[in-house]
Amino acid sequence: MREPRFWWDDPGIVSALLSPFGALYGSAAASRMRRAGQRANVPVICIGNFTLGGTGKTPAAIAVAELLKREGRKPALLTRGYGGNVSGPVAVDPQRHTAADVGDEALLLAHAAPTIVSPDRVAGAQAAQALGADVIVMDDGLQNPSLTKDLTIAVVDARRGIGNGNVFPAGPLRAPLDVQLERCNAVLIVGDGAKAETVAIKAKQRGLTIFQGALHPDEAALAAVSARPVLAFAGIGDPEKFFATLRAAGVDVKATRAFPDHHRFTSEEAGELIMRAEHNGLRLVTTAKDHARITGDRALSALAERAYVLPVTMRVKETETWRGLLLAALKR
Repeated sequence: MREPRFWWDDPGIVSALLSPFGALYGSAAASRMRRAGQRANVPVICIGNFTLGGTGKTPAAIAVAELLKREGRKPALLTRGYGGNVSGPVAVDPQRHTAADVGDEALLLAHAAPTIVSPDRVAGAQAAQALGADVIVMDDGLQNPSLTKDLTIAVVDARRGIGNGNVFPAGPLRAPLDVQLERCNAVLIVGDGAKAETVAIKAKQRGLTIFQGALHPDEAALAAVSARPVLAFAGIGDPEKFFATLRAAGVDVKATRAFPDHHRFTSEEAGELIMRAEHNGLRLVTTAKDHARITGDRALSALAERAYVLPVTMRVKETETWRGLLLAALKR
């Protein structure tokens, strides 16, 4: 499903008409978030976001897991496996599972640390501990109260912020902002832009730590992609963010094609992308998430072979403060 444009613009008539439904949804979400959760036997760090759509929380979760590994810990990543068909808990095996099984995000996470897919977060935490994890990093789950968190970091895209500030379906918020901030310890603002100012102000008023993050393209992959003009395509929460990242890195983006978040590509769409690129002498480039979805599907094998991938990593400006916050959470 494509996000309505009015979510990210000033509230208009459509948002106003939907606001009563947003109030009901927000009230239910707030009530649910305030329920008591079950504590795991190991620390739990949650990387979430306030809105529907992409903010960069998966790269942030990977960055947290990799930092913890450098500190000698044994993290496991926990995700619900959006877009997959397994009920879980299941340990992700990138050699055996496809995005249709476990979702695209789970495949990316599994390359960083042992990853468990489980809509039931408590059962997922138990499975992670059975694998030997001494800390659990949740990709998403801010709004899910079932598992008690020792540290919760909300990721916000500086380009989009919280949109019109309304709760779904009147806006992109998953629950009222103040209710979500109650459950957070820190906010990670990703990229450049002023749209996150409202969140930053409210977070500071609550004494939350504010971090500045940026997504950095892999240099080797960037060099390969930059050799020719490109046709960039993406089916993520904010495709324009990917296209902007390419342009900011100096890539000659001649054409773009945006798809809905977690889009399942068809063979017709794959053929169209290949033909368009070949006709115009362009190199196809996409995100690691999108490539994870097209890999393993025979009908999309030609697209998977031709598409270059531009992986990105999350870097946090306040390196030592970031490290200190994460390590402090391990002490409970």
